[in-house]
Amino acid sequence: MAFTLVTGGCGFIGNNFIRQIRREEPERHILNLDLLTYAGNLENLADLEGDEGYRFVKGDIADQAFVEGLFEEHEIRAVVHFAAESHVDRSILGPGVFVRTNVAGTQVLLEAARRHWKGGERFLMVSTDEVYGSLGPEGLFREDTPLDPSSPYSASKAASDLLCQAWHRTYGLPILISRCSNNYGPYQFPEKLIPLMIQRASRGEDLPVYGDGMNVRDWIHVDDHNRALRLILERGAPGRVYNIGADNEQANLRIVERILDRLEKPRDLLRFVTDRPGHDRRYAMDSSRLQGELGWRSLVNFDEGLAATIDWYLENRSWWERILSGEYREYYSRQYGEG
Repeated sequence: MAFTLVTGGCGFIGNNFIRQIRREEPERHILNLDLLTYAGNLENLADLEGDEGYRFVKGDIADQAFVEGLFEEHEIRAVVHFAAESHVDRSILGPGVFVRTNVAGTQVLLEAARRHWKGGERFLMVSTDEVYGSLGPEGLFREDTPLDPSSPYSASKAASDLLCQAWHRTYGLPILISRCSNNYGPYQFPEKLIPLMIQRASRGEDLPVYGDGMNVRDWIHVDDHNRALRLILERGAPGRVYNIGADNEQANLRIVERILDRLEKPRDLLRFVTDRPGHDRRYAMDSSRLQGELGWRSLVNFDEGLAATIDWYLENRSWWERILSGEYREYYSRQYGEG
C-alpha cells in the first residue's frame, strides 16, 4: 500500500489537511507522523480512528534511525512536511529546539527520501511568508523576494527551505515549496492570535495586543491553504516555490475588535502591551504564480470565515479547555497505553 507521509499531522494545519484529504481523496492513504509535542493533539483526529486509509505513528523527524525505518517499512510515495516548531515568542525564548526540529528534522527527511525513492515521488515543504521578513506599507512578497527572516523561528524555516532547494539541485529530489500567509480556522492551538483572543474574550479577560496593534497580516482560511497544497502536490513543478495568500490584509487590532464585536464584549478589554523583539510590521503575498499555473483561488470569504471560526471555538469550548488544563496530553496514553 502506497502512503502519503504527513509530518506534524496532529497540528492545526496538518490535521485539517488530513481531514480534507480523507473527505475529498479517499483513495489517498495517509501516514501521519507526529511527535505530539505541546501543539500536537491526537484528539484532533480521533474520529479517523478505524479509517483504513489513515495510520498514525508517534515519532521524531530528527531521529534518523526512526525515519529511515519508517521509509523501509512503508511505501512512501509523497511527503507533505508540516512538522515544525512555529511560535515566534517561543523561538525567542528557546531557539535551540527550533533549529533541531525545523532544520535538522528537515535534513533527516530529505536524506531518507533521497535514499529510498526511485522516481515519481513528491516532497512538499510547507513553509511560511515569515521567511521574507517585513514589508513596508507597499508591495507584495514574490517567490523571488530575497529571504530576510527576523526571528529564530523564521530563520529556521528559511534554512529548511534552502536545504530543500539544495537537495533538489544537487540530488534531483522532486521538491516543491509552499509559503503561506497567516492561517485561521478550527483546531488552531490557543496560543495563536485568533483562538487566544476568542477564549480570553469569552471569559471576559483582558486581550493583550502587541505594540499599537497595527501589524498587518494576509489572513487565509486553513481550508483554502490546504486546497492550494493539494494542487501544488499534484501539479506543481519540482524546484518551484509557490506563494499562497488570500489578498486579505488585516491589522491585528482590527481582528481583535471583530472578535469582541462578534462576542458582544466591550472594547475596553483591549490592553496594549510591549511589542515583541523583531516583530515584522507587514506581510502580504503575491499568489499570481499559484493562480496562473495551477488555477487556485481563495474561496472562503473572510467575514464569513472568521464568524464561523469564532462560532466553532464557542461550540467546542471543551476542546480548548482541555488544552489549557493539559488534559489533552493524556489522550495518547489512553489510546496506546504509553506515556
